[in-house]
Amino acid sequence: MSTIQAQKDGWEARARIGVVVPHADVGPESEFQAIAPDDVFVHGSRVYFGAMRAGGEMDPKIPHDPVRAFVQPPHIDDAVELLAASPLDAIALGFTSSAYILGASGEKELFARLAQHTRGLPLTGTTSAAVAGFTALGTRRIALVNPPWFDDRLSGLGADYFTEQGFDVVHHGPCGLPSNQKLITPEALSEWIRTTVAGHRPDAVLVAGNGIRAVGVINALEQELGFAVLTANQVLFWHALHLAGAAETARAITGYGRLYSTEPPYGGA
Repeated sequence: MSTIQAQKDGWEARARIGVVVPHADVGPESEFQAIAPDDVFVHGSRVYFGAMRAGGEMDPKIPHDPVRAFVQPPHIDDAVELLAASPLDAIALGFTSSAYILGASGEKELFARLAQHTRGLPLTGTTSAAVAGFTALGTRRIALVNPPWFDDRLSGLGADYFTEQGFDVVHHGPCGLPSNQKLITPEALSEWIRTTVAGHRPDAVLVAGNGIRAVGVINALEQELGFAVLTANQVLFWHALHLAGAAETARAITGYGRLYSTEPPYGGA
């Protein structure tokens, strides 16, 4: 009889979520894992993004051509296919700006194309997850806090995306913070939402952009300001968990906003 007492080794998982990210961005994986319970694991796949350099450096405003190129075949298709070869439960696209440029109809076409590479695994993206989140919360008046590296045109395309989905966008714009992932702090982001966004009296705010540090202030802002706070990685992880069949796990998550007490419409599909 063996006397070995095995330590926790990460093999027993309630759910495994795959996430596709730009090659130099650690934000989605970091924030997913911060939210995740001990028995939920995050597995990343990377795609080259022409607007990022080594160390996560970017221009103050990202050009649109690399944003569009990020979701063009074959690279993202290959990344999804390789990720789907693993025993995962759902796949998430950790990239907001491409959906802004594609629009709602273009995003649906992207999902249909990528579905040919997922081995039947459910797939979601930030903006479609946000639509599910806003709907689950019963919100109509929304505000978009976009990363400082989005220009005004890209921010406007984001407003168009959510307007197409039937929401009233009462405010949108790039936040006035340093255009550098490593210089954005929870305190500065909170102050921006408090002083620039709250006065528009939204039902909910979305801090868009998966590379912006945001999940740590969700609860505090909701308690202070009274409206729901969604962030790119928070809502994407929530939606992915439900698509993975881990609704009970999602409902047990606390500390990251009222969203986790809700169910996506139609089971997240």
